[in-house]
Amino acid sequence: MPRSNRPRRRTGPAGGKGAGNKWGRTAEEDPGLDRARFGLAQRQSAPDGEWNIRRISPSRAAKDYTCPGCSLVIKPGVEHLVAWREDSLFGAEAALAERRHWHQHCWNTRSYRYRS
Repeated sequence: MPRSNRPRRRTGPAGGKGAGNKWGRTAEEDPGLDRARFGLAQRQSAPDGEWNIRRISPSRAAKDYTCPGCSLVIKPGVEHLVAWREDSLFGAEAALAERRHWHQHCWNTRSYRYRS
């Protein structure tokens, strides 16, 4: 019988169904991959103040949120970002409580209220 030149699919944790990437890990099994890809909070300066921005991966987006830019719902599983003020008058804890979830496009194209 002739030999097959096609590689065979591996089964078990490193291969087969639901194997994830080529190293056999998924984002759920290795949270470091998500953190490396989406990073920590970044600081942005804008005419309306200083902002902390954190990207949310599709696997971490688990709830419905309303985007303040377009007033549409951000569904679970949709990549988006969270923004909160760095220079809040009431302190860091109040700013964190006032954070909002935005679509990436809505955040990038938002209009500033205090333009000169």
